[in-house]
Amino acid sequence: MEQFYLIVGHVGRLELLVPQGAKLVQLRIKDEPEAELRRQIARARDFCAVHGAQLVVNDHWQLALDLNCNFVHLGQEDMETADFAALRAAGIRYGLSTHDETELERALSHDPAYVALGPVYPTLLKKMKWGPQGLERVSRWKEIAGNTPLVAIGGLTPERLPGVFAAGADSAAVVTDIQLADDPEARCRQWAKACA
Repeated sequence: MEQFYLIVGHVGRLELLVPQGAKLVQLRIKDEPEAELRRQIARARDFCAVHGAQLVVNDHWQLALDLNCNFVHLGQEDMETADFAALRAAGIRYGLSTHDETELERALSHDPAYVALGPVYPTLLKKMKWGPQGLERVSRWKEIAGNTPLVAIGGLTPERLPGVFAAGADSAAVVTDIQLADDPEARCRQWAKACA
């Protein structure tokens, strides 16, 4: 699994940053009508195919099925309604969010392509009902997850990567550190280099 996992909120941002070295990118779109979701997902799918990057569609697993995407990310709420049998039958891999051990056990029972743990550090992105999990929790999660890749997310920076990987994470997901950077393209290149 790629160590650098970019998360973006719009296909335009994806098209700007994938050429800077992101080989694994999640398109996380919130609150858009279905026609716009379809447009962005299809465009992202085609762009990633041309640039040799893996697109992960956040939440919208039905659209991923419809649009022949091959990877989705699901939060705990999405897992309630997701048709895992249909995803498996279509050859779609899926990553699953976890925040406590019960969620982790539940996620692992679905044989995911990866499990995500967050927030590792304090994050600015969204109000979380979970406090920062810390590196000890990353190590514990990796112990439990075993061979299933572990994605760390939340408050990550290139400077924090050595500690995160030493704790056992296989991949580091980034949103705000690149999104809020003065020069997102340069910051993306820095991440790609730090994970090379």
